[in-house]
Amino acid sequence: MRAENSFRKSLIGILFVGLAAAGCTTTPKPATTPAKTKQAQAAKVTFNYTAKDRDCLKRAMYFESQHSDEDGYLAVGTVVMNRLTSGAYPPSICGVVAQEKQFAPGVMTREVKPQAEPELATAADAILLKGARHPAVKDAMFFHTDGLKFPYDNMHYVTVAGGNAFYEKRDSNGMLETPSPLPSYEVAMNYVPGESMLPPQFEALIPSAVPVPLPAPDPMATASTAPMQITAPVTQPETAPSPEPAMRIAIPTPRPAYDSVMLRGEIPVNGG
Repeated sequence: MRAENSFRKSLIGILFVGLAAAGCTTTPKPATTPAKTKQAQAAKVTFNYTAKDRDCLKRAMYFESQHSDEDGYLAVGTVVMNRLTSGAYPPSICGVVAQEKQFAPGVMTREVKPQAEPELATAADAILLKGARHPAVKDAMFFHTDGLKFPYDNMHYVTVAGGNAFYEKRDSNGMLETPSPLPSYEVAMNYVPGESMLPPQFEALIPSAVPVPLPAPDPMATASTAPMQITAPVTQPETAPSPEPAMRIAIPTPRPAYDSVMLRGEIPVNGG
């Protein structure tokens, strides 16, 4: 009887040790990795521009920077783009540059020296194609010849480049008095070949698969004096012809309205 009890105790001990060992060698469950989520990219505000707009940008950079260098060109070009994207100035590059009493006299008509073309082209393409901006110009939309003094207390100077002193207009609390321009990463520049008949920043017409017959153009009319009118009725053919392949034109994203633009807070001064 005593031997039987001893055997039972030994058997229970063996089973207990075996279970404990099995519990220690249990394979842990692999840690679950969080699922990767795609971050939605904010839509950019699209601005159309033509070869003429590129030329206007180059002219502003050339005549306003005193034919200086690429740094001076980029600084003036940044002011042009700041005005374009602020909502308070004309909605095209040429409109901004040609605005009365804003840029150098004769900026649209004077001759650009051929030797300046390579640097001008490089600066213009950096702005339009790569979104380059002069980092020290910041939100400035104004400048004057360096060395001049004016009796105004709202001229917040940010930098000097190309013989010009660049400044922002700020009130006594340091707030911008003009609508803030869009940062370059929120701007998409869309090249439109040829002279665009679509006003920039307004809804573009989406081409239809069904051609719309138009009257023959009047050779004596111009785009500004003779608005286009559709006089013939639109008919649905039995088989709609395939539209001819053409370069796609992006539909511009609406630019923020002047009244809805938020004014930014104080920006530290780099120099000037």
